[in-house]
Amino acid sequence: MVTQPLEAKEKSDMRTEYPKVAVVILNWDGRFFLEKFLPSVYNSTYPNIEFVLGDNASTDDSVDFVRKTYPNITIIQNPSNYGFAGGYNRILEHVGADYFILLNSDVEVTPGWIEPMIQLMEQEGYAAVQPKIKSYHQKTHFEHAGAAGGAIDTFGYPFCRGRILHICEEDQGQYDQNAEVFWASGAALCIKSTAWQEVGGFDEDFFAHMEEVDLCWRLKKLGYKIGYAFESTVYHVGGGTLKTSNPRKTYLNFRNNLMMLQKNLSFGQAFLILQCRLWLDLFAIIRFLFEGKRRDAWAVSRAHQSFCLHFFRTAAKRKKPRTPENKTGKYKKCIIWDFYINKIHTYRGLREKDFY
Repeated sequence: MVTQPLEAKEKSDMRTEYPKVAVVILNWDGRFFLEKFLPSVYNSTYPNIEFVLGDNASTDDSVDFVRKTYPNITIIQNPSNYGFAGGYNRILEHVGADYFILLNSDVEVTPGWIEPMIQLMEQEGYAAVQPKIKSYHQKTHFEHAGAAGGAIDTFGYPFCRGRILHICEEDQGQYDQNAEVFWASGAALCIKSTAWQEVGGFDEDFFAHMEEVDLCWRLKKLGYKIGYAFESTVYHVGGGTLKTSNPRKTYLNFRNNLMMLQKNLSFGQAFLILQCRLWLDLFAIIRFLFEGKRRDAWAVSRAHQSFCLHFFRTAAKRKKPRTPENKTGKYKKCIIWDFYINKIHTYRGLREKDFY
């Protein structure tokens, strides 16, 4: 169901030369975060903008709250909770804009946050961009989900400029330059609508977690660039809908990571890498057991069971690249080894020559 805004939001400085941007927030029972953070989003200064609330069949009063408080926000309601991936896929079918900004409900934006991303996106070859993502609870530090742009290692483990595994760096201006990265965070993802449509949006089998890494990888395989716009800053609560320490999240992260590797690597690469991942994930199970996290250990085991059960379904999604893959942001080594054995805990500690 689509609820149209009562009237267009007045902007005296509207100019047609600005590409249209749609800021789309996917909501599920998020009244608390909408009430807290929507004002900062709604006051964005970009001149050609539409605000959209996409709702995943919430059971609270969040939709009524937005409808009454922000009558100019377009509300699009899904009949069921399709997760992050399926929810956005269905919502964006009803949105018309040059650029989509997919924004988590637990994100506080800063003045002028949109303009730097659009400026970078207007450069040739870019399909998606993210802002600098810092922690809402520790605003001097980067936040786990994106930091200063994402990278990925040879075994498929994602990490960030400003965050390796669970350690987030303090922002001291070390990443204050625009950069091409491997993946952009789904917490605040700006993407060209044409690129979104070209790759078919998110993979709905992921439901939630890793879907943005998979999306960006598919874009890179088409030769596109993924970017980080340092002059744009947002603050992310993190874990707003699913807590960081949660067996369900552990299951989705491990399962979706395996699916992503199978989809995006060549057959030969996937065969070798997935063999190695069986052993690496076994070590993860042992570590969880050693830490007393039996439910997380079982979640990793279930992730592998689900991956094997749907092996051929996932294999059918592999597509041969039409152009050489853009590998910028790929790390040639194992970030797990470097973190635990070589004691490298910051992105700056990695060698530039070990990246594509």
